[in-house]
Amino acid sequence: MSLIDKLDHKRLPAHIAIIMDGNGRWAKTRGLDRSEGHKKGVEAIRRVVEAASTASIQYLTLYAFSTENWRRPSDEVNGLMDLMVYALTRETADLKKNGVRIIAIGNIERLPDYVRETLQECIQETAGGKRLTLVIALSYSSKWELTEAVKKICNDVKSGTLQEEEISEVTIDNYLSTHALPDPDLLIRTGGEQRISNFLLWQCAYTEFYFTDTFWPDFNDEELYKAILEFQKRERRYGKISEQIEYEQ
Repeated sequence: MSLIDKLDHKRLPAHIAIIMDGNGRWAKTRGLDRSEGHKKGVEAIRRVVEAASTASIQYLTLYAFSTENWRRPSDEVNGLMDLMVYALTRETADLKKNGVRIIAIGNIERLPDYVRETLQECIQETAGGKRLTLVIALSYSSKWELTEAVKKICNDVKSGTLQEEEISEVTIDNYLSTHALPDPDLLIRTGGEQRISNFLLWQCAYTEFYFTDTFWPDFNDEELYKAILEFQKRERRYGKISEQIEYEQ
């Protein structure tokens, strides 16, 4: 029996975010080049997208490449860029067929032209998908995102289109790259590390965290459902007390 049969489908997280960690270490433990781990990581993405769709998850955000990842050796960065193009080109037709809509967040302008063009083609081809929204965080970091939001807010205040006294949490939300998305209900990090590495810092204020030692290339549908089951055991109080939550239910 699959763990999906144990899920409470009335209490599913609407939005799951995943930090896909452990590709390099997966390869190292097998005496392989790090690039082999990244290739296996792409296979894991396909499995998890299918599993999320099967479980009726509405939004899935994957941390594919951070702004800090640009500091890695150039041959690894170039290999990752080529792999992204390969994966997007190969998967676009199936994503479209299965109702998966692709959107991207991050400093997309920093991507090489051939990567950016392929990504935009995938976004356009899958725009009609209504079953699952797959958010790819590319050249992304929260500090970058928040800095850009502050710049835009300052510019709008300076131009008079926004008044200082109008600025609120909602205002900031609207200036973020995720403004059209609900905040994540569940954040999963694979690979054993227990930090969120500059990922969706504002958006994860009340997100439930789930850390697993499983390296990303080994992550599959059952691992995803295990994380969802753990999520469903937790009480989300948002600053309230348990008695208030019970009364409101």
